[in-house]
Amino acid sequence: MMNSSSHGSPSLVDREAALVRVGGDKELLHEIAQIFLEDYPKSLADLRDAGTRGDANRVERTAHGLKGAAANFGAQPVVDAALTLEKMGRQHDLSGFTAALGALERTLSQFKHELEEL
Repeated sequence: MMNSSSHGSPSLVDREAALVRVGGDKELLHEIAQIFLEDYPKSLADLRDAGTRGDANRVERTAHGLKGAAANFGAQPVVDAALTLEKMGRQHDLSGFTAALGALERTLSQFKHELEEL
């Protein structure tokens, strides 16, 4: 059964998997969601800056951190979008950076709304 968000599209947050990761503690899950919501804009800004400067190592590290944080919520589309950027950084090939960053930003936008509802 696929989860649906209140926006009608498939949910990015796997609530069951996320709750399992925090031992069923809904309050802790809410706290982790709030921390992500506070932190991810800075990570996006860092990614954008690193890509603009051609700093592949920083792109890799920052995308890796975002990937891990999104994985806590079972948000596979966000994980996949961040992984694309992480691989670009690791391979020192930022030629598709702008498109990949745009895809991550669109996915994070939906993810943000879902986390706000947790």
